[in-house]
Amino acid sequence: MGLLTGKIALITGASKGIGRSIAIQYAKQGAQVAFTYLSSVEKGQALEKELSDLGVKAKGYRSDASVFTEAENLVNSVLTDFGGLDIVVNNAGITKDGLLMRMTEEQWDQVITVNLKSCFNLTKAAIKPMMKAKVGSIINITSVVGISGNAGQANYAASKAGMIGFTKSVALELGSRNIRCNAVAPGFIETEMTGELDPKVVEEWLKGIPLKRAGAADDVADAVVFLGSDMSRYISGQVLQVDGGMLT
Repeated sequence: MGLLTGKIALITGASKGIGRSIAIQYAKQGAQVAFTYLSSVEKGQALEKELSDLGVKAKGYRSDASVFTEAENLVNSVLTDFGGLDIVVNNAGITKDGLLMRMTEEQWDQVITVNLKSCFNLTKAAIKPMMKAKVGSIINITSVVGISGNAGQANYAASKAGMIGFTKSVALELGSRNIRCNAVAPGFIETEMTGELDPKVVEEWLKGIPLKRAGAADDVADAVVFLGSDMSRYISGQVLQVDGGMLT
């Protein structure tokens, strides 16, 4: 029996990076996994097979959660296909980095829409069945940048800080219905995106991390498993930093 046996989870942006690790860890812990992808159909199909091979029901949906109607349609499809919804992981996100003086309105709007609005859209759609069932766990993947800020990432930091305020508000609103809402704030995690960084930049980052290493996607996924499981049944409205002690 896994920590998530019998639970149905929906994870956005799961075709790569942290989202993919979360989906795999959830399947290993016994959850039925619905997930979304947007750009890569091949990666989405490959993940669906990989999850199914772990012995759980799994299905990928090509869906853009930043579009309000698509988020509603997605949740309805998951309810039809799986028969319920216990956990939502709002993981989909993008970056469009640049100094504020050079940042375009489009770069600002895209990041806020994909990172923050999609979180609102999917949570709003998902709480209806959760309120009916009087149980649910919503987990929002934010970032340490949403806590500390970061030069060249005003749009990303604002979107991730917004997710934290949203998380705390949802926890206050829905606690009486036995619905929990928490956020996970990863620090410097090695993914496809960080692989493109200058090694000297990475070296500087590592100097500021007490554990003296970058995090792995599984380090984040394990925290998300915990918050989705009944082991965290009395935890709500919190931001769990998975950053090796970088922000203390």
